[in-house]
Amino acid sequence: MNDRKNSQSLDTLFAQAGGTIDPQTGGVVPPIQSATTFVRDENNIPLSPDHIYARDDNDLTRLGEDLLAQAEHGEDGILLPSGMAAVASVMRTVPNGGCIIMQLGIYWGATRFVRDFCERRDVELIEVDCSDVDALKAVAKPANVLWIETPSNPYLKIVDIEACAEIASDIGASLVVDSTAATPVLSQPLDFGADIVMHSATKGINGHSDVLAGFLACRDAGSDLWEAIKTDRNSAGAVMGSFEAWLLIRGMRTMPLRVERMCESAMKVAKFLEQHEKVETVLYPGLESDPGHALAKKQMPGGFGGLLSFQVNGAGVEALTAIGKLKLFKRATSLGGVESLVEHRHTIENTVPENLLRLSVGIENADDLIADLGNALG
Repeated sequence: MNDRKNSQSLDTLFAQAGGTIDPQTGGVVPPIQSATTFVRDENNIPLSPDHIYARDDNDLTRLGEDLLAQAEHGEDGILLPSGMAAVASVMRTVPNGGCIIMQLGIYWGATRFVRDFCERRDVELIEVDCSDVDALKAVAKPANVLWIETPSNPYLKIVDIEACAEIASDIGASLVVDSTAATPVLSQPLDFGADIVMHSATKGINGHSDVLAGFLACRDAGSDLWEAIKTDRNSAGAVMGSFEAWLLIRGMRTMPLRVERMCESAMKVAKFLEQHEKVETVLYPGLESDPGHALAKKQMPGGFGGLLSFQVNGAGVEALTAIGKLKLFKRATSLGGVESLVEHRHTIENTVPENLLRLSVGIENADDLIADLGNALG
């Protein structure tokens, strides 16, 4: 366990934004500094030693990084301009001729990028269903990175982080966990042995569908991997602007409340769909019938998240008919926002079953959402 654990609850940590007060005005909201460069005195000494150039010196970015690193029980954290920028910064540490082991059936954007990256850089890529520990052990070999996602998107599979950490240690790999669907409110993968935890902060961390952001936190800030990631982030200029960081922090201040409501509503929606005659199956780790339920309870003690998928009885035409009738659920990509979204994943990723619909449950009244689904399913 990491010693970064807080005596404060996450509710208090985020609501107080770490206790930040603007020292110049006493404002309870951190101010936006828009300058990209900072002056030096007549002896060429910076007026503020912590402010030389905005790419490296941004107080709002530092605040967001510290809050999220504390929430993840990490020694250090960095913000990036998108979730995919976070993925790329990890993968770019793998040298030509290296090896990446990656979970099958995860976020398509990450899969597509890593496949292309490995092809261009002569990196061996092994894809395997990491929720099946025996299958992972069967293909395990010396590697640079073992990349898993739990809960996975869009299949909501739960992966045993501790078991993967042991395998990663045996093969000399760094274990990186995409915990986007869980958020730091529900799970802390570093406590289960992960080396790095990654988030598309665009999703539940921001929660308002108005900021692109990525985040990485580490268990060991002195590791060569972490130093390489930080160097890559700064050298490549993969940094956030002040206004985006300010918006992200504003969203983070209500994250525990939002996630609690999303979990509660998603469970109600999942139970409704599980009993519906026109639903083939529901993929949600909060259901006792889900194969990952017991492990999810261990790894996600705060709840099971607002993301779920279900398969409509029939084929693609039935799923598209249902999605076309929804009124409250917006037909849009992404997840984790205050508004509920629905997506026909096969339209984007043709390996996904045609009858699968992915739901991101927001903070609306759960009964209203259930009524909307009921009407759509007919």
